[in-house]
Amino acid sequence: MFELIKSRTSNVKNDITSGITVALALVPEAVAFSFVAGVDPLVGLYAAFMVGLITAIFGGRPGMISGATGALAVVMVSLVKDGNAMGLAMTQPVADMGLQYLFAAVFFMGIIQATAGALKLGKFIRLIPHPVMLGFVNGLAIVIFLSQLNMFKTVDGGVTHWLEGSKLLYMAAMVLTTMGIMVVLPKITKKIPAALTAIIAITCVSIYFNMDVATVGSFIRDGGGEGLKGGLPVFQKQLFTSIPWNFETLKFILPYSFILAGIGIIESLLTLNLIDEITETRGNSNRECVAQGVANIATALFGGMGGCAMIGQSIINVNSGGRGRLSGIVAALSLLCFILFGSFYIELVPIAALTGIMFMVVIGTFAWSSLRIINKIPKSDALVLISVSILTVVFDLAIAVFVGIIMSALVFSWENALRIRARKRFKEDGTKVYEIWGPLFFGSTKMFASKFDIKGDPDHVEIDFVESRVSDYSGIEAISCIVDKYEKDGKKVTLKHLSSDCKKLLNKNDKKYKSIIVEKVDDPRYYVVADPNSFH
Repeated sequence: MFELIKSRTSNVKNDITSGITVALALVPEAVAFSFVAGVDPLVGLYAAFMVGLITAIFGGRPGMISGATGALAVVMVSLVKDGNAMGLAMTQPVADMGLQYLFAAVFFMGIIQATAGALKLGKFIRLIPHPVMLGFVNGLAIVIFLSQLNMFKTVDGGVTHWLEGSKLLYMAAMVLTTMGIMVVLPKITKKIPAALTAIIAITCVSIYFNMDVATVGSFIRDGGGEGLKGGLPVFQKQLFTSIPWNFETLKFILPYSFILAGIGIIESLLTLNLIDEITETRGNSNRECVAQGVANIATALFGGMGGCAMIGQSIINVNSGGRGRLSGIVAALSLLCFILFGSFYIELVPIAALTGIMFMVVIGTFAWSSLRIINKIPKSDALVLISVSILTVVFDLAIAVFVGIIMSALVFSWENALRIRARKRFKEDGTKVYEIWGPLFFGSTKMFASKFDIKGDPDHVEIDFVESRVSDYSGIEAISCIVDKYEKDGKKVTLKHLSSDCKKLLNKNDKKYKSIIVEKVDDPRYYVVADPNSFH
């Protein structure tokens, strides 16, 4: 009993410390993505708080962190811009119309995500091949790394340029020191959270020596914001009063909502799978979809830009010992406390400390094993892995994953199309037997048809599917076509070892198959079209 209480207390301590660390790392990310989307920093911070809190409580993956993300922000840019243009074109122009359209799009995004979870569509994330998953984590690690390079830039007179001289030296030294603390401290003791210790240490050093370095506060002001301080999120009644709810409005925002919902679900479920692997536990994908949907509905109603799972902050949380829902709850509530009460102190944190933590996330996220096995796996899988990584960096996560799945599906179809075989033998009565081996589906129908010598075959032919499986309706049509050709040539055909589903479809096509199909007690049992309820 004492050991159980001690274990529980230890988990609570880890969840709390990791949650505070994550909250500190959330601030610059949420602010940066707000600037990308073209909205006020508080809009991103409110999204990080509300989405993070709701998904932490109700989500399907304890320990996973959600908030405002760059993948969604890049889509929101044109939405806000076009929305502002539509607002100016009104007979009575409305200020910040693009922001209201953004809230509306996020609201419908949440409805779409919650519906997907209710329909249990989240289970299909398991169909994503492993090379696509490796490409996803590698590409995302590169994206995080490139985004952190922007922290080595400064704005001077409206012009952005790289840091130079002492500022660059201070920045590099602080980043390397942060990374060094995170590597060395866990080897000495695991009772003290390395990431949080690094942030506190670097902040104290920069304040004590009065270093001229970029801080969270200067980062916000350089981007055009006024500071971190704000009040509680407020219900956006303008969402229902300022937007003209008509067909034109829905025609404008719904395409964005579907794109945002798709990106949010994909990134969240892929992150869920990654955290599953790291923690060796299993999350609930459908529950996560519903929680993400509810969270985005809430954040839209209370002035947030929407969000999804954040792989970087999730890995920080897990590596800092955060495993339970409490870590996500603490992260969200800590972020709100920063906004309400601690803005002065949080604005003093050097950006270098947070950048060092994110660099450690990059090192932990990148699948280094993929570099070792790239020459050992099939070339098609290597091509998929590399393609998904590149597309994630060049375009976005959704495009990369979709292309990766399509590439994998085409490779799978092509390889299986070449596997169909036909063993040929003769019975004592002169009947020629074709024993079909391999899958019969849309990709292998032509290869299947080429196995038969219709003109040269005897008057009686038997086609045995004992070692084959008819996978789709194209396979049924291929069988029907071969039978018709033999009958047209005046020859008799019998079909053996077809599943009950195949027999049903052939008989529905033509009643003549009742005399062509041979019923056997050892006929296979499978379905041409998979039962959706078979996915659990």
